[in-house]
Amino acid sequence: MASRKNASTKAKKAPAKKKVAAKKAPAKKKVAAKKAPAKKKVAAKKVAARPSASAKAKPKLARAVGELQKFDDFKPYKPGRGESYMNEEQLEHFRGILLNWRGELVDEVTRTVSHMKDEAANFPDPADRATQEEEFSLELRTRDRERKLIKKIDSTLDRLQNDDYGYCDACGIEIGIQRLEARPTATLCIDCKTLAEIKERQELG
Repeated sequence: MASRKNASTKAKKAPAKKKVAAKKAPAKKKVAAKKAPAKKKVAAKKVAARPSASAKAKPKLARAVGELQKFDDFKPYKPGRGESYMNEEQLEHFRGILLNWRGELVDEVTRTVSHMKDEAANFPDPADRATQEEEFSLELRTRDRERKLIKKIDSTLDRLQNDDYGYCDACGIEIGIQRLEARPTATLCIDCKTLAEIKERQELG
């Protein structure tokens, strides 16, 4: 009888050990499965953050180049250490910019005049005539602004010839190379220009 009781107790204890071992094994696999995707997510965030820096640099470069970004041969001037403001090299740099800009505007005006002569026609349809007149009117307004800009460039070239170029008309300080490259016809420094725009808005308001 005693041997039968011992055999029954051993039979009961044996499955208990198997159940504990079966529970521990899947628990380890679940923990390992959770850690693996966490590392992949961190790596994905680092890679995605890199292009944002280069994307932000492009608009800054476009703003720095300003109106001259359409010229393929334009190169920003980099002054050396101790270089004097508006020396001969800088004056030649801006003289080249102004002459190049003026030449582009003159070519645009000439092309517009020849285009209007070639395209001018008396359409029988009133809608076609109205469309053509509207296009010509828009082109003429654009070219009129460009002609005024050509006059402004000519006056800027005179200032450059008389050694008055690059200095603010209001306060007399240096306008700065970067601002002049963005707007070569500028006659005010950034601070005086900002104040002038604020006064103009107040007067209009």
